[in-house]
Amino acid sequence: MPLGKRGLKRSPSSSSSTTSTTVTTIAFVALCVLGVWMLTGKTFSPPKTTTTATSDSGFSFSNEPETLKATEKNEHTVFEDNPGVLPIDAIQTGDPNQTHYTITNDKGSGGSDKQDEGNASSGGDDDSKMSDEQKVKKIIEEQKKQNEVDTQMSEDKTLIENQQFFVFDNNAKSSTEEMIKQQQLRENAGNQTLNANDPENHISDEDKRRSIEKHQEQHVQQKEETPFHSFSDQIVPYLQPPPQQEVQVSDSPKSENVTQETEQENTEETDGKRAKEHKLTNSNSGVSETWNPDGRNTGSSPKESLESRKSWSTQASQSQNEKERRKDESEGDEGNGNIDGYTWRLCNETTGPDFIPCLDNTKAIQQLRTTAHYEHRERHCPEEGPVCLVPLPEGYKVPIPWPKSRDKIWYRNVPHPMLAEVKGHQNWVRVTGEIITFPGGGTQFIHGALHYIDFIQQVSFPTGSEIQAVPKIAWGKYTRVSLDVGCGVASFGGYLFERDVLTMSFAPKDEHDAQIQFALERGIPAISAVMGTKRLQFPRNVFDLVHCARCRVPWHIDGGKLLLELNRVLRPGGYFVWSATPVYQKLGEDVEIWNAMSNLTVSMCWELVTIKMDKLNSAGFAIYRKPTTNECYEKRNQMTPPMCQNEDDPNAAWYVPLQACVHRVPVDKDERGSQWPEAWPHRLQRPPYWLNSSQMGIYGRPAPQDFTRDYKHWRYVVSTSYMSGLGINWSNVRNVMDMRAVYGGFAAALKDLQVWVMNVVNVNSPDTLPIIYERGLFGIYHDWCKLVPVMAEVDRIVRPGGKLIVRDEPSAVTEVENFLKSLHWEILFAFSKDQEGVLSAQKGNWQPDTYQPSS
Repeated sequence: MPLGKRGLKRSPSSSSSTTSTTVTTIAFVALCVLGVWMLTGKTFSPPKTTTTATSDSGFSFSNEPETLKATEKNEHTVFEDNPGVLPIDAIQTGDPNQTHYTITNDKGSGGSDKQDEGNASSGGDDDSKMSDEQKVKKIIEEQKKQNEVDTQMSEDKTLIENQQFFVFDNNAKSSTEEMIKQQQLRENAGNQTLNANDPENHISDEDKRRSIEKHQEQHVQQKEETPFHSFSDQIVPYLQPPPQQEVQVSDSPKSENVTQETEQENTEETDGKRAKEHKLTNSNSGVSETWNPDGRNTGSSPKESLESRKSWSTQASQSQNEKERRKDESEGDEGNGNIDGYTWRLCNETTGPDFIPCLDNTKAIQQLRTTAHYEHRERHCPEEGPVCLVPLPEGYKVPIPWPKSRDKIWYRNVPHPMLAEVKGHQNWVRVTGEIITFPGGGTQFIHGALHYIDFIQQVSFPTGSEIQAVPKIAWGKYTRVSLDVGCGVASFGGYLFERDVLTMSFAPKDEHDAQIQFALERGIPAISAVMGTKRLQFPRNVFDLVHCARCRVPWHIDGGKLLLELNRVLRPGGYFVWSATPVYQKLGEDVEIWNAMSNLTVSMCWELVTIKMDKLNSAGFAIYRKPTTNECYEKRNQMTPPMCQNEDDPNAAWYVPLQACVHRVPVDKDERGSQWPEAWPHRLQRPPYWLNSSQMGIYGRPAPQDFTRDYKHWRYVVSTSYMSGLGINWSNVRNVMDMRAVYGGFAAALKDLQVWVMNVVNVNSPDTLPIIYERGLFGIYHDWCKLVPVMAEVDRIVRPGGKLIVRDEPSAVTEVENFLKSLHWEILFAFSKDQEGVLSAQKGNWQPDTYQPSS
């Protein structure tokens, strides 16, 4: 036992050999404990020839001092004279007041022996009077104390090495620089000591690099347990790879009551201050994480896999191919997007606060050859997106919050009384002083939309052999996503929220004075669009039900093009509810239209399920059902309208002209549209049946796994980050837009809130909009162009007091932040780290003083 003899002095004794053996054993155990501690110790001085643990010695360490975890890997033997690869802290001198433990081998000098004995005893003559057992206990106690000090030093050192500095004030930068200088001095001193003792033990730059990398890897593994000062209670590993652009736009209506408005404004101010207190910047550390305002990791937002793009078509490519096939030319959109020195100005348009760039393009409308098919109501976006700001209505007030906003809004916010004058007798809208009220009526449901909605569901379906098995409407279960054509002020869709149905309402911007603006101000989803000469901007086979109540659409003309467009977007087995005078009146024109519609629907193989009369509203409706097979098409006596060519892509919807033809129904069991989706809400959480595992998802995994992972990711991010900070009071949010929706995971994560989300899929991105509809959500195609027009558009569509959340690469987030500051938005929260930045901002009431020059 040579090591034991040198490690501890033996007390003089006349005991028997047995006693001597026992003491020797205890001493050996003590030295083993001491040796283990030396292997796990953070700070000790290396002698000439040192037996120590290396960074790659096969051990991993936790922040519990007495825990030692052995691994299978042991690349560097630490016995005999091989020092192994030393960790970076093993070559630092540290604090001279700290106790240094050094173990030498038998070949060391006497001086080393004395140093060893002194360091091991740590108590001089007092320790010589102790028993071996007491010495062991004392050594263990000192070891615990030392490890506690070393652990804290190691945590501080780890922060320095990884440059993980959370800067809260201007003084933090100088303090961190000083810490780095001190760290470098300690490293230099450690290297000098090592070289002086033994040149063979010199640690090369490569060895240090490997040691630091190994330590950083251990730090990453332990980051959930390591406290980062008082900033974070928990650090959770990120769930996804680094991000691409990801933006959510929301608005936050408030109460019309002065007291309630004040309370809500105070809440918003408190949330904003809380988020500002956590406005963070961070240098790259080599570890990808995303932090929420409480310091916890929110999971990096997903990044699209470049390889996955080969598996997905885009709406732009589908539509372009379709238009090229029809020999239609497409126009490009180019511009330099230079923003240096740009000054914001108000748009100089006659439409004022109601200006919509793609619908109020006067130059394009004046050049139209005809307006017979509502071409002047269609989208005519300018080649260069406007970079001016749309003014607010004079006297604009904080919007009334949902659900009160469904029934009343501020007149000042949508100052258009003409609709009340024209449609007041039908209970559409009324003006009473400073308030516009919505009694809930419509042209076909004067006595309220809710009665009308329930009457549609309660109708008795025929019991004939073919129609007996037809599922009923079943609002909120069988029917989840509906389309309301010619919606007016969208009361039909507004009341369907009570039946758990999401309705995409649309109407043209016409003489009815911004009826869609009324709907949005009420907190009801709606868009400005028209049944004209081009396809609607939706995928095929996505709506469970389509509704038209006196929507003023001539379905029967031009070979039935407009009704055939509804057939394209209606899901096989879905319903068309047509409430119009030709259904129940016998006037000459009504009879003519009814006969034409009957012939058209028969040739389209639509079943007339029922015709019912609502006595309360003195109106009636017909319900049709789209077929689920192609048998009827093959048995038609007259092939009018004809079947669409096989090359015709029914999914192409971006500026594609209408055609008078019928698309075949998908019948393959694995093809989208061949089966009805699961009942709501199950369809929200589960991958669609037609999402093939052999197809790579957007983020590089098999598509169903990608879908599930994205859903879990957004549920986690929303619950841990978005709900608890960013300066947003979600109880005041109603209308939300996700500008890069992908699978719709963000909207799905907001399911239990009183909000609706317009999911936007860029036409140049993988076409995932059908997945969004399949899970019971809705959305639209769009083309986000250059940043300056996009920021002007964001400022146009967000209400004063509304919020913007941006998640992107730090450089992009910084650029957006600069734009928002130029627009006088309030920055609520800003944070960047590694490859991701997060920004939250709130729009104010600022407007420029000058107008854009007339063109």
